[in-house]
Amino acid sequence: MKGTKKITRVLLDVKDQEEPSVFGIVTADPDYKFTLKLNRKLHILLKAFDPVQIFDNGKELIFSKFSDKKGAPDLVFDLFSNRSGKNYLIKKLENVDFLFMIIDHEKNWKSEDITIQLREIDNVTAVFNLDFKTLKDKNLKYLI
Repeated sequence: MKGTKKITRVLLDVKDQEEPSVFGIVTADPDYKFTLKLNRKLHILLKAFDPVQIFDNGKELIFSKFSDKKGAPDLVFDLFSNRSGKNYLIKKLENVDFLFMIIDHEKNWKSEDITIQLREIDNVTAVFNLDFKTLKDKNLKYLI
């Protein structure tokens, strides 16, 4: 048969999608001030990014977002405000002011070390290491 071509199969090495490290942070500082302290402590460069906009019951809610994506896609830092007036991005975490998310495929940043460093920042009252798999909220899609 003329015109028949041999089919070649190529196997692609696809990394499993890893869960990000997510920290809940309680602090009285406003977002811009806390971001500055976080940048200094962790030696990263979070910058203001497009805010998360949600429409809830006909009302627009805006949550600030700061990102450092210079190491993307292997290393990404995101800081989200969990409060917009009296509303919350993740309703089950109403006592948490900020959500700090690290996507690190190389595993250079250890959660335990980050937790310790976050607790050392002035005006940080509490830091929680959150399990991304157990969080159930319709707004989680805005974090990724």
